[in-house]
Amino acid sequence: MAKKTKSSDDEAAAGADAPKAGKKKLVMIVGGVVLLVALGGGGWFFLKKPSPEQLAAAEAAKNVKKPATFVEMKDMMIGISSGGQQDRQPIMKIKVVLEIADAKASEEIKPLLPRVEDAFQVFMRELRPADLDGSAGIYRLKEELLRRVNVTVYPAKVEAVLFKELLVQ
Repeated sequence: MAKKTKSSDDEAAAGADAPKAGKKKLVMIVGGVVLLVALGGGGWFFLKKPSPEQLAAAEAAKNVKKPATFVEMKDMMIGISSGGQQDRQPIMKIKVVLEIADAKASEEIKPLLPRVEDAFQVFMRELRPADLDGSAGIYRLKEELLRRVNVTVYPAKVEAVLFKELLVQ
């Protein structure tokens, strides 16, 4: 009988462990399913393509133009190089306006205008009247002035150099 009691005690202990083991398995299975659902939902969220309406709204937001700000520079009269062909030195009178996309940047640029004027004058002193012939010459002048002004006012950015007046005598 001692054997029977001992074995019944072992069975009772094994029976008590069985529900604990079953609960552990159930928790593991439920945890695994929750984890798979979470991973699937995260993958769907990150790989989901935006709808055409969302794409159109984003494109429209990009294309909205902010009003440009204009900073007017002082009139400049510059003696340009004659190239040794003429007795008197040619003079260029120029009035420039800087176009800036951001109003905050215009406030950063205004204190730097004396440096910009200096960069313009140093460059334009070496020009010859032949350098300004035709629209191609004026376009090259405009592009070179834009490059110089952006180097001078960096990190601010000027979008365009506009001529209000350009006279060569």
